[in-house]
Amino acid sequence: MTTLNRSQLNEKQLRYYEEMKQAPVTVLQIGEGNFLRGFFDWMLHECRKQGLYKGSIAVTQPRQGGKPKIDALASQDGLYTLVIRGLENGESVQRTEVISVFGEAFDPYSNWEAYLALAENPDLQVVVSNTTEAGLVYRPEALAEGQPIQSFPGKLTQLLYRRFTFFEGDPKRGLVCLPCELLERNGDELRSCVLQYSEDWGFPEAFKQWVVEHNRFLNSLVDRIVTGYPDAEQAEAWFGEWGYSDPMLSTAEPYHLWAIEGEPELEAVLPLRSAGMNVHWVNDLKPFQLRKVRILNGAHTLMTPLGLLHGIEQVREAMEHPALGRLVRDTVEKEIIPSLPIADQELREYAGDVYERFLNPFIRHRLADIAMNSLSKFKVRLLPSLLHYAESYVAVPAGLAQGFAGLLRYYKVKRTEAGYEGMTLRGASYLVRDDAGMLEMMAAVWSEAEERQWPLEKTVKKLLGLEAVWGLDLAAERPVLAAALSASIAEMERGTNE
Repeated sequence: MTTLNRSQLNEKQLRYYEEMKQAPVTVLQIGEGNFLRGFFDWMLHECRKQGLYKGSIAVTQPRQGGKPKIDALASQDGLYTLVIRGLENGESVQRTEVISVFGEAFDPYSNWEAYLALAENPDLQVVVSNTTEAGLVYRPEALAEGQPIQSFPGKLTQLLYRRFTFFEGDPKRGLVCLPCELLERNGDELRSCVLQYSEDWGFPEAFKQWVVEHNRFLNSLVDRIVTGYPDAEQAEAWFGEWGYSDPMLSTAEPYHLWAIEGEPELEAVLPLRSAGMNVHWVNDLKPFQLRKVRILNGAHTLMTPLGLLHGIEQVREAMEHPALGRLVRDTVEKEIIPSLPIADQELREYAGDVYERFLNPFIRHRLADIAMNSLSKFKVRLLPSLLHYAESYVAVPAGLAQGFAGLLRYYKVKRTEAGYEGMTLRGASYLVRDDAGMLEMMAAVWSEAEERQWPLEKTVKKLLGLEAVWGLDLAAERPVLAAALSASIAEMERGTNE
């Protein structure tokens, strides 16, 4: 079967493709992976289809290991297929689109001069990246003439310096940088790295001033589950239907969100909201970050220990479980949402989107994967909501208490040759992945409790007193917690929550 390329396009698709190839490169994309192709590139494709955007993208990979994907994209004329599938307003949807936005796709490690030459392009306006959290970091690196820089921030520094010198510091030639890495204040971090490399490499003060004053490094928050290449059986079925194969095929959920800290006038540079995208130009990202951490991430952290203790394996399975699914919804709506300083209706609409995402039949999200580092996750995601009620002298909320109790019971572990091992309520073993020091503290309390035959409430008090785990002595500062949590654990052990 022929692999996707321009000859496979229908008349309408070919028109989009030819218009795109004639368009100037206005965006440099550093990141060839599934996420940007299922998020930003899809958005820009929609903008182009609606006649709202006239530019194209030059895409390169941030690491040498990404060369096979770049080569595959180039061999497919920059084309790939995206299938969006899942639940939308309670209805199952599936939409297929051949994405046509890449004017250029090349390997910067073997074409370093081609990469730097992009700096001299007067039409270039935007740099978009997704190099993972490990990619947006400063690592000292020597500057060698004609040799590619390894780090993403270092590559960007070189590009900006070439642009600064070529256009003689023209204020109008600065770029808008939009990092999509999942780091808080990711734009600030990228600018900091660029300035540090500029210092290391002895670039002039005039360049550093141009970087700060005439380039934008925008903090942003991205949210979409891009599930990548489907299973082989599904892929082959689609290829048979389409009449071509596509090694770069990707899949994504319908939901998407991009909150960007910048003025609405930037819509003139990237008309994403005008194209109907769920994109927000905002003064402050904190409300978006807060609702995601407390509701979406909080619901994950609430359901995970409880689900695993009851033998539940997937997020969708947990949401469909009559008891656990109801617990998650009730806790979010009756306990977490009222604790947040954000408009109630906005939060309830967001929660509804979260439930649909959790129930997506095409996403297999394993609770065992979410469970990693659950102690630190609970401290950030759910403990603040719990403390909100404690500070208001309100009784311990039932749902949050049950989630906390599940966490403590999940961390009833012993150190074995395989690692820190616990037992479900039905006696099946599992391994807990977390900070070794914290795991040892939790294991030590449970071990001493068993050896000395402590009452459960005393054990819970000792666990709550681990200040190194929670950031404060919860047993001393919130004395009512121990009784509520021990009662919930006892109820679990009796099996009345199954």
